[in-house]
Amino acid sequence: MYTQLAQKRYVSTQISTADRLKLVVMLYEGAISFLKQAKEKMAAKDAAGKGLFINKTLDIIAELNASLNFKAGGEVAANLSRIYNFMSGYLTRANINWEPQAVDEVIEMLSRLKEAWIEVNIKVKNCEAQGLDQEVDLTPRRHLGSIIV
Repeated sequence: MYTQLAQKRYVSTQISTADRLKLVVMLYEGAISFLKQAKEKMAAKDAAGKGLFINKTLDIIAELNASLNFKAGGEVAANLSRIYNFMSGYLTRANINWEPQAVDEVIEMLSRLKEAWIEVNIKVKNCEAQGLDQEVDLTPRRHLGSIIV
């Protein structure tokens, strides 16, 4: 009981003190974690558990999508919205049809996006540390496959 309370307080502190970019990374980490748990529930033939964890992931994806700033984000925001909408539909189908391979594919997409946001976070931190106020190229260095960010 005490351990769970301490863990909840730790997570709450992390969230309340994180900057926006770190929060996005944390949301991706949570979505990935929930999908891994959903796969475990699929393997155990636990329909309720599978649905619970896929729905938690869908909630995170919906929040990520709702937080996009299309005016400032332009093409990147539009592409992310399309990716989030695809993932939502794909996970809904995976939930209905018990498709663990579809869950794996969404985990891979979320992992690639998470890595891209980590890289953006590092670039922003480096610019802040150097006192740069100029616009920075935030394009990820790594090829992200078919994901356009």
